[in-house]
Amino acid sequence: MFVRWLKERPESDPADLVQFESEVDDLRHDMEDRLVRAFSTPFDRQDIYTLSRQMDYVLNFSVETSLEMHAFGISPDPAILEMAEALAEGTTILARGIRLLPREPLAVEGIIKGARAAMYAMDRRYIRAMADLFREGDPMGALKKREVYHHLRDAARALRDTVDLLHRTAVGIG
Repeated sequence: MFVRWLKERPESDPADLVQFESEVDDLRHDMEDRLVRAFSTPFDRQDIYTLSRQMDYVLNFSVETSLEMHAFGISPDPAILEMAEALAEGTTILARGIRLLPREPLAVEGIIKGARAAMYAMDRRYIRAMADLFREGDPMGALKKREVYHHLRDAARALRDTVDLLHRTAVGIG
């Protein structure tokens, strides 16, 4: 949804993303209530909670990025689009791993590699984008874009932590 907003309506208010974040928060809180009442869970309840919390961080950073872009009047450049697409790819791969976890924890290993590859691609793109930014002659523009780039990197770090937790959980189950 974030990537679609970047490509289709980056100049518009990201109210749809904010609304989606609120709906996901409601779902996560409902899941946490059920988790507390559950007699048994498919894997460790603390891991389930932490995975949901970490995935929420990824979403929160994405929404914050869109809000900053709108407030600062920043259009997506190739670096922003590439980082957002890598984040979306890593998140999609992570979701696939979480769905497989209770049934096929050993299959999660290959998925982990794919998610980490997307995160590494994002880190490399962030470094190149920052280097390019520092060569530009527009200090104010550089400050604005740096904030956006940094929030995207924060989202990638939250994704990395989530992938690490998924890996630890899969090792524990497998």
